[in-house]
Amino acid sequence: MASQVTQRGALSLLFFLTPAVTATWYAGSGYHPDESYNEVYAEEVPQAPALDYRVPRWCYTLNIQDGEATCYSPRGGNYHSSLGTRCELSCDRGFRLIGRRSVQCLPSRRWSGTAYCRQMRCHALPFITSGTYTCTNGVLLDSRCDYSCSSGYHLEGDRSRICMEDGQWSGGEPVCVDIDPPKIRCPHSREKMAEPEKLTARVYWDPPLVKDSADGTITRVTLRGPEPGSQFPEGEHVIRYTAYDRAYNRASCKFIVKVQVRRCPTLKPPQHGYLTCTSAGDNYGAVCEYHCDGGYERQGTPSRVCQSSRQWSGSSPICAPMKINVNVNSAAGLLDQFYEKRRLLIISAPDASNRYYKMQISMLQQSTCGLDLRHVTIIELVGQPPQEVGRIREQQLSADIIEELRQFQRLTRSYFNMVLVDKQGIDRERYMQPVTPEEIFTFIDDYLLSDQELTQRREQRDLCE
Repeated sequence: MASQVTQRGALSLLFFLTPAVTATWYAGSGYHPDESYNEVYAEEVPQAPALDYRVPRWCYTLNIQDGEATCYSPRGGNYHSSLGTRCELSCDRGFRLIGRRSVQCLPSRRWSGTAYCRQMRCHALPFITSGTYTCTNGVLLDSRCDYSCSSGYHLEGDRSRICMEDGQWSGGEPVCVDIDPPKIRCPHSREKMAEPEKLTARVYWDPPLVKDSADGTITRVTLRGPEPGSQFPEGEHVIRYTAYDRAYNRASCKFIVKVQVRRCPTLKPPQHGYLTCTSAGDNYGAVCEYHCDGGYERQGTPSRVCQSSRQWSGSSPICAPMKINVNVNSAAGLLDQFYEKRRLLIISAPDASNRYYKMQISMLQQSTCGLDLRHVTIIELVGQPPQEVGRIREQQLSADIIEELRQFQRLTRSYFNMVLVDKQGIDRERYMQPVTPEEIFTFIDDYLLSDQELTQRREQRDLCE
């Protein structure tokens, strides 16, 4: 016989066993025997607490010592620990947060993490020889430690140090110096010119003269700065020697090493060109070479040298527009003149009245500045033989050159077509319809410019505006 019993929302099963039947109990099964009644009960499954966002204190109220918790509840500002509340934890000045910066009240009635505020401290300052220090607040934040020396000594360095927020002390550790130090005399200050094509000079000097006023014993002499015979860069350099006697008294002296670099006036790049210089570009021995942009040729000396008189050798060359010789025997001879100097935009059209051709030429005529900045020369091939015309600006091309160009660049006379050729003579882009100059400029700027051209483009960005 079986019966069904419901208690606190959980289902229990009650089994009646006859004396002749022996009940079997399996450890860990959730069932246990009741020998007095010869019955077996099923254990109830504990119920999870019902979630209620309206309970003001679902989790315990947060209280972080030496800090504060800023809480945001789904129920509004008056709820600080209800279910779902999120709290941002922070510490007072002088304390560092250890643990979670943000916690949330969970259905388990617990917060999602823990944290506490640890007081910030600096390390204990070491004691100084023949001196001491006193601090306003030990090793805590903002504590100031004032140094003092024993009688007969005076302080060198920072007289006080403050414990900062990064856990470090401000300034550096001072020292107490005997008032009767050794006698030390450094070499005289000296000045030297840098060597040609260098920004440094090698400088030598004799060691300092040192004498102890007590027992005459000098234990050691230290050097703060480069050794004699070192290479010194341009500018003033302080060389400091310190001598120590048997009682650890010390005395210091210093002198200055000054290195000068003979410099020439700064050279200006030529119009439509640029400079490449060795060393610093204006120091004695530096060599500056003049280069011209694509489409321009250098006229004058190729380089100049900064001399010891602080003047440049020679005179500045100029970059003159490149002269194109159209009276050549082949298209290759024509294209060689542009190699590594200019890009070519070759336009082909069946006749001068072609709508695409007229539209393209009109747009390009309004963008000559941008074309020139990008070293682009336009070659036009228009019409049908024997009236076909080929030209570079006002210069006319022969029929043989026109035919070779068409075959070499695979340009048809049947319809409008156009090819963009880079400075190495490689066709990089083809167009079957007119394109705006901005599209051509973007393609060149993104894919065809050298590093030197990119630098110049940044400098000349607004030139055409």
